[in-house]
Amino acid sequence: MAWRQFVMNLDALDPEAVEAIFVQCGASSLTLTDAGDMPVLEPGPGETPLWADTRITGLFSRETDLTELCDALMMEFGLQELPAHRIEDLEDRDWEREWLKDFGPMQFGQRLWVYPKGSEPLGDDIEVVYLDPGLAFGTGTHATTALCLEWLDGLPLEGKTLLDYGCGSGILAIAALKLGCTCAVAMDIDPQACTATRQNASDNGVAENLDVLGSASEIEGDFDVVVANILAG
Repeated sequence: MAWRQFVMNLDALDPEAVEAIFVQCGASSLTLTDAGDMPVLEPGPGETPLWADTRITGLFSRETDLTELCDALMMEFGLQELPAHRIEDLEDRDWEREWLKDFGPMQFGQRLWVYPKGSEPLGDDIEVVYLDPGLAFGTGTHATTALCLEWLDGLPLEGKTLLDYGCGSGILAIAALKLGCTCAVAMDIDPQACTATRQNASDNGVAENLDVLGSASEIEGDFDVVVANILAG
């Protein structure tokens, strides 16, 4: 199916009212993004702050007449013209997998490589983590993940145990097992992260040596190595 997206700066418009009009006019999905440069890093419990300069993107079927959306927005807010906006046509793709085109093999330290799931390794004397992160954080492209992977590659992990606290995709725990750990525990409170970790562990043949937990209260015992690639606070 071919798609069309309508991208508009909100300026001073009420986000919820704009979202409602987008939905009424047939939007299949809505995304709010930062139109400036003001990151929202760690909101408080129950808070959903937006950026001072926010952009909304609505995804519509190609057949949707977006002039109706423009008219509805101008009528609702009494505008003579809309804030800065554009319409983009999108060809249909396997969107869940599209990003993998830019996800290639990456080396961390001397031995460790991360490959997209289904790729063929380029050498025999390396340790490879095959990764399909799904919706969970952790591909190796983020600086903190890369630093953790390089650090693990430099450790003597043979026979050690490891706890990955806030495991995301499970990349750190799986890498540790590939590098010699006898067993590992991966914990994350995000169910999607736990699902991704279990699948990635299975894909890498280490599922039997990895316990995946959904709560810190389930963690028991001591560990030789602990990694926590998470936000502080």
